[in-house]
Amino acid sequence: MPKTKLLLLEDDINLSETVCEFLESKGYEVTPVYDGEEAETLMYEHQFDLFLLDVNVPSLNGFELLSNVRKEGNTTPAIFLTSLNAIEDLEHGYESGCDDYLRKPFALKELLFRIETILKREFFHSPSPKIRIADGIEYDSLNNQLLVHNQAVQLQNKEAKLLKLFLQKKNEIISHEMIMAHLWEYDEQGSDDTLRTYIKNLRKIMGKDRIVSIKKLGYKFTLA
Repeated sequence: MPKTKLLLLEDDINLSETVCEFLESKGYEVTPVYDGEEAETLMYEHQFDLFLLDVNVPSLNGFELLSNVRKEGNTTPAIFLTSLNAIEDLEHGYESGCDDYLRKPFALKELLFRIETILKREFFHSPSPKIRIADGIEYDSLNNQLLVHNQAVQLQNKEAKLLKLFLQKKNEIISHEMIMAHLWEYDEQGSDDTLRTYIKNLRKIMGKDRIVSIKKLGYKFTLA
């Protein structure tokens, strides 16, 4: 299964390396950046599961950066990691669109706890990490695994990303364009045939009625 992707904006190189090493040891894929403009470029060009953002960084501060991408419709959850302690800064952070605000210095274990808590929210604030799809079929949101009768099913990277997208937007019509943009990076060449193959493979596992094709609009994922 694909690793959860984190973008870390932190201009203190030593702290950046410490956080990266810790989170990578916990199974995350971390992309470090050191200034706001570089972070903004990566946010538009790549798909991340969570942003970790310092505020006082070169080029574009974290508040402005997150506000900009929120205005463009980017809903990726974000945590500010900052030494700014005033209540006005906290208010500014949440107004710009963050999901959590962690003051420096912080314990790495606390950062991990906050990351895990926010990532669980992707799946409907479910009290259980396992999401029932159909009889005998579940999705383990903590480990990003599809389970059939408690046995993990091996999916291709993009099949797993597609399933996760469907689960996050269950019972919604997801446009063909949104799916293509979610599965393929800006420098990759996606294709309709490949997408249909991924959907066919998921239907084989979960049943063809789970993924409904909506003519000229896209697809809708339904739970039993």
